Amino acid sequence: MNPTWTIAKRELGSFFNSLVAYILLISFLGFTGFFTWLIGNGDIFFRKQADLKVFFSIANWTLFFFIPAITMRLLAEEKRSGTIELLLTKAVSNRQVVLGKFLAALLMVVIALAFTIPYYITVSGLGNFDHGATLSGYLGLLLLSAAYIGIGLFASSLTSNQIVAFLLALLIGICFHFLFGIIGSSGSGFISELFNSLSLSNHFDSISRGVIDSKDLIYFLTITLLGIFLSEYIISKRN
Repeated sequence: MNPTWTIAKRELGSFFNSLVAYILLISFLGFTGFFTWLIGNGDIFFRKQADLKVFFSIANWTLFFFIPAITMRLLAEEKRSGTIELLLTKAVSNRQVVLGKFLAALLMVVIALAFTIPYYITVSGLGNFDHGATLSGYLGLLLLSAAYIGIGLFASSLTSNQIVAFLLALLIGICFHFLFGIIGSSGSGFISELFNSLSLSNHFDSISRGVIDSKDLIYFLTITLLGIFLSEYIISKRN
């Protein structure tokens, strides 16, 4: 069996062997469901529009905290317990270790999003429903999640403390999610365009509206691969 898939299955199983997976899944579904269906000026019944724009907006924020909680232990715990050295003495490469852990975290997000399919089914029967824009929104969440996982993996590779890894992933995420967009919108010219192009939110918003542009896909792919490669580099330096 491919070592990457073996590591991914082991990590995914470890999530469900503890309370981590269940707590995070319940929290994710609770927050997104509560704000999508029940409360505020944006819930579906108040807006009287058959779409999942509110869900995508809430899920965007929820994943911002959800994913660092998943990734904080992936490499940090291995380093703290010393099992990273044992793992790397096996017939696996640094890249296979990192990719396996990345895949496990991504599968966790896919499972969480799969539980929201009833939202899709229910809302699609309420009125004139844009299936294309909704599927594009789900694609945007997956791409956003992949980028967050890359960031979280990198943060986890830098330390052996899970809390530090969580806070570091949040700090980097704040820069990409908020700070770059704020700087970009407050100015003009090349610098403004540069920071706007670095903003995760701007690229996600574009895809969630149903506009799939190659520059958005390249952006998310670049952030994801950069996080994976940097994590691999940090591990190789430790070796």
